[in-house]
Formats: sequence, C-alpha cells, structure tokens
Amino acid sequence: MRGIDVKGMKKQTANIITGLRVVFSIGLLFLTPLSPAFFALYIAAGLTDMVDGTVARMTGSVSEFGSKLDTLADIVFTAVCMIKLLPVLDIPVWTYCWAGGIALIKAVTLAIGCIRLKRFTAVHSLLNKITGAMLFALPLTLPFIGLKYSTAAVCTAASFAAIQECRTVIKKLKNNT
Repeated sequence: MRGIDVKGMKKQTANIITGLRVVFSIGLLFLTPLSPAFFALYIAAGLTDMVDGTVARMTGSVSEFGSKLDTLADIVFTAVCMIKLLPVLDIPVWTYCWAGGIALIKAVTLAIGCIRLKRFTAVHSLLNKITGAMLFALPLTLPFIGLKYSTAAVCTAASFAAIQECRTVIKKLKNNT
C-alpha cells in the first residue's frame, strides 16, 4: 500500500478550490435568487475566486491548466448569476446600453491584441479587479443602495478599466513595433 502523496495533494489544492466554484455556481441554479441560501452559496463561490490564485502561488502550483480552469469557473459563475439575477432585478435600460459600450471597448481591445500582437491579451489590472469586486458586491448591497446607484458606480469603474486596458494593449503595440 502506497502512502498519501501530500506534496501532490498540496499542488492540487488550488484546482480543487477552483472546482468548488463550479460546483457552488451550479448549486445556485437550484436556489431562489436573493434568498439566504443563495447568498451563502454566492459568497462561497466568490471566496473561492479570491483565494484560488493565492493558494496556487503559495503552493507553487500555478499552471496553465489551473489558469484555464479558473477562466472556466469564472464563466460558469457569471453565466449562472446572469441567469438567476437578471430576471429578478429591475435593471435600468441605460445600464444595459452602458454595459454594451464597455463590452464594445473590450471587444475592440481583444481584437487589436489578437490581430496585431497575434495573441490573446487580457490585462489583469487593479482597476479590473476593483470592478470585479464591485460587481460581485452589487447583489449584496441591494438592501442598502439603490440599484441605479450601484450599477452606475460599477459601470463607471468598468468604463475606466476598459479604457485603461485598451491603452495598455495599444502601448504594447507601440513597444513591439
């Protein structure tokens, strides 16, 4: 009988945490939106997103697979949140228009990076992280802050983040030519 591979298990901890985000996200599909159980699982999923990268760096287990798993988990979590939250929130139409403009800036930035730099270019700036945290906190702030105010704050931060990301990619272009 072989012993337990503690070192190997340590190296998989971050991926297990990331995998839990997928499990928690799917669990959200079966809960009533904005209920205490929904918020508990929502917060648990968010916490996994905050710690998996740190754990990967601390255990020396940063990997391409882990990065792709993290992206997949983010996509699943975002999609589930949209499926569950958009129908129950009375989001102003202007918010959708503003978000569409932000998405357009991000799409143009992505296209510039892919076409001119020949690679996928994602900028993980502090402003992008702040925007993500604000977006994550938005459902949690509903009892305290009106939706039109919180969406305006998130859209403002996201606009600045998208513009900063575009400028960063354009700078990379200038430095590569």
